[in-house]
Amino acid sequence: MSAETRPRLIESVGRKRISFREWRGHRPFWGGLLTLLAGLPIMYIPYANLTIGSLTVRMSTTAGAGSLIIGVLLVVLGLTMWFQPASRVFAGVAAILLALVSIVVSNFGGLVVGFLMGLIGGGLGVAWAPGAPEQSGDDAGEPVRNVAGPVVATDPARGSGNGLDDLSGTSPINETNGRHRAG
Repeated sequence: MSAETRPRLIESVGRKRISFREWRGHRPFWGGLLTLLAGLPIMYIPYANLTIGSLTVRMSTTAGAGSLIIGVLLVVLGLTMWFQPASRVFAGVAAILLALVSIVVSNFGGLVVGFLMGLIGGGLGVAWAPGAPEQSGDDAGEPVRNVAGPVVATDPARGSGNGLDDLSGTSPINETNGRHRAG
């Protein structure tokens, strides 16, 4: 393999970066990241020992197992937002509820850090919506029509036969939509 045919390091890093950017754009990445990171202080702080000189302070509570469960669930919900974007609303709402419960169970929600990251990450997961698909150059001038509602049978003599006309004569195809002109 010669030096001209080998991919250079910058090119391969650039391709990986573009690939990661595209992957990140199709899911609530930041909501998942904050939710995942929220679980870490909530899990860690109840089991941590803080040593100041010769004084050891244990942050352990009686609800240490509850803190561990809440932290693990927040990490799993963060990963769910990344790898199952269709269930982002459920994961976001569950993350918000777990963050709220962590205030009582886990030393004020991991000393408020985990609580705030859980709330913000869950909110970002709920609020995220997939972007509109990019249009190709061929049909860029045509408006995209989203037709919602029930599909009913059509009369082939009156309608287009695609199941979008109903018997009232209103249709998004003939653009009447039930509104009539006066005069």
